[in-house]
Amino acid sequence: MRAWLVFISEQAILLIDALALVAVVVSTVEVCVAVVRIRPFKASGHALRAVWLNYARWLVGALSLQLAADIIETSISTSWDTIGRVASIAVIRTALNFFLDRDVDEKRALQRPDDRSAPTR
Repeated sequence: MRAWLVFISEQAILLIDALALVAVVVSTVEVCVAVVRIRPFKASGHALRAVWLNYARWLVGALSLQLAADIIETSISTSWDTIGRVASIAVIRTALNFFLDRDVDEKRALQRPDDRSAPTR
């Protein structure tokens, strides 16, 4: 039974890490195209802020996915060295996620005054 759980967990870790990688790559390409399209030197602060907010949201999502994979990996680890390594990576990712999420909230608050005239969705 344990062998099956380990096998399924390893496959889930691989899938979740792949999803995180795809999210980072796709969002990075998307932000590069958007920045080139809006021409940062001529674009308003609002347009640039919207591009970076969208990118940050994707990064927060990718970090959350990687953290989920770390949690699964910890559940199947048998050595304290592996658990310590995964735990330290999880702490770093959690801290990055926290600060990135906080920055997104701050930027969103800055963006709100500019959105008063825009229709709500």
